[in-house]
Amino acid sequence: MSEPRDSSTTPPKRLAAFGYRDFRFLWIGETVSTTGSQMQNFAVNWHVFELLRGQNVVINLLGSEITLGSEAFGLGLLGLARFVPIIIFALLGGLLADALDRRLLMLWTRIVSAIVALALALLTLSGNINIGAIYLLTALSAAGVALDYPAQQSIVANLVAPRHLSNAISLSQLIMQLARIIGPAVAGLLVAQFNVGLVYSINTVSFFAAILAVGLIRHRGQLKTAGGIGIRALIDGIRYTVSSRIVMGTMLLDFFATLFASARTMLPIVADQILGVGAVGYGILATAQPIGALLAGLFLSLRDELKKQGVILLFSVAIYGLATAVFGISLSFALSYVMFALTGGADTVSAIIRGAIRQLMTPDELRGRMVSVNMLFFMGGPQLGEMEAGLVAAAFGAPFAIFSGGLATVLLTAWVAWRYPSIRRYNNADELKPERA
Repeated sequence: MSEPRDSSTTPPKRLAAFGYRDFRFLWIGETVSTTGSQMQNFAVNWHVFELLRGQNVVINLLGSEITLGSEAFGLGLLGLARFVPIIIFALLGGLLADALDRRLLMLWTRIVSAIVALALALLTLSGNINIGAIYLLTALSAAGVALDYPAQQSIVANLVAPRHLSNAISLSQLIMQLARIIGPAVAGLLVAQFNVGLVYSINTVSFFAAILAVGLIRHRGQLKTAGGIGIRALIDGIRYTVSSRIVMGTMLLDFFATLFASARTMLPIVADQILGVGAVGYGILATAQPIGALLAGLFLSLRDELKKQGVILLFSVAIYGLATAVFGISLSFALSYVMFALTGGADTVSAIIRGAIRQLMTPDELRGRMVSVNMLFFMGGPQLGEMEAGLVAAAFGAPFAIFSGGLATVLLTAWVAWRYPSIRRYNNADELKPERA
């Protein structure tokens, strides 16, 4: 495959990926769309919390009745509604990303996601919404993400030169952080003043920006897997991912951190019942993590390659877990904000390093399937973590759920460091060469 070119001037050393026209369009479209999606995620969490406020769920376990707070249990089920479609559709999304035109695949998945967001908006504004409909539409939205994400991540390597891939990954990480800062803050203000359906409507419109941006991309590459779209091609992708120890090790770090340190799921309860700051305070608190992530992402995007990246990766995940634990026992809004911001910064540092390792280690014809397997870890983990955190919080309280999850993350990071020494020894992405399955 020929190296992507741009008709503009030579890309600057810093922010080099922005020198490529196609990447710029993708970045702008994804920033707008992801901001809308983050607004919707915030609104859905608060919507479920409001609909279930003050209710209880009684479970009969071995002859004893256990009363669970319905708000926490409902938020946990919301995580399950997002998790199950990822398990079902992620691997299919990877197969499609390696066998079809990635750009065309992204267009169709965004159209479907826009329709789902529109349905959620219309049902809410008409007053016909209920918990079951929210869970169903949330699951459909997650299925769209599962089919889209492998293509969206894989196409980045087709839009920039290999020497600028790490910078493109750093800038792509900033999309989520910008969205998490702007989305919850704006959604919090809108939810406090207007019908939550307005937020869902804004998300619907945001998808059109993503559709337009992808439509303007000139890249028309089409990759074909050796086995086509079938079980053999799927097995080849899984075999490669599992056999590459450094790739697999970074995926386990993803999974453990997102499974046991899902403090974000409990934010409505922390804001309303522990810190007493309400919907507006919830929106402000939700910006802490992405602000920390944005600062860390900007720092990494504007500097040269890090050295001793393996050690930095492990320490950043451990710091993420430790900050989560402190956040769980904090009774101060200021301390909670700082700790939540620290989780965002640490997670971004580790995510950029993990992403660069995996993209550079994986051949292009396997990249979509590698990303889809990774989805089961880094996207499935948070949703399963929401369920786990909801159940633990319902039984023992939100502070215990958050603190114990952060502590578990620290301990499991130490295990990964011992079990996968190749991660500890890893120094610089330039030293890595793509592996063949």
